[in-house]
Amino acid sequence: MSLDVSPRLLSAAESGDIREEDFVETVRTSLPYAYRLIARLTGELFAGTAEFADNHTPPPSEKERGQLLRALSSDAIRGSLERHFGVALAFMNCHRVAVFRPESRGGATHTRFTSLRSQILNQSPEFRDC
Repeated sequence: MSLDVSPRLLSAAESGDIREEDFVETVRTSLPYAYRLIARLTGELFAGTAEFADNHTPPPSEKERGQLLRALSSDAIRGSLERHFGVALAFMNCHRVAVFRPESRGGATHTRFTSLRSQILNQSPEFRDC
């Protein structure tokens, strides 16, 4: 299960739409490693002038890696995190998350980061089982 959904949020979803703030709070508490990583990268991005901020450090355990994979593989979770933090997310391998300013999506740097070539160039044997 990806998220620990409260009975209140489940009831709200069963009867109609839910507030995105409530969903993001569920993501924050259910996937704390992924949430904190994206929050940290967002802070780095907006504190400087770089086009993006990214993570090169593998998660400390498979538990955290799983959180990251769940957060970034779900369209709903990923989209909510992008809107919440005001960024465009990019993901490579098992842990290389990048945050871009939304207006950079589709630009030269974003396109290069998300390209087939970059994916191939960022491969190594230790990523094969991640």
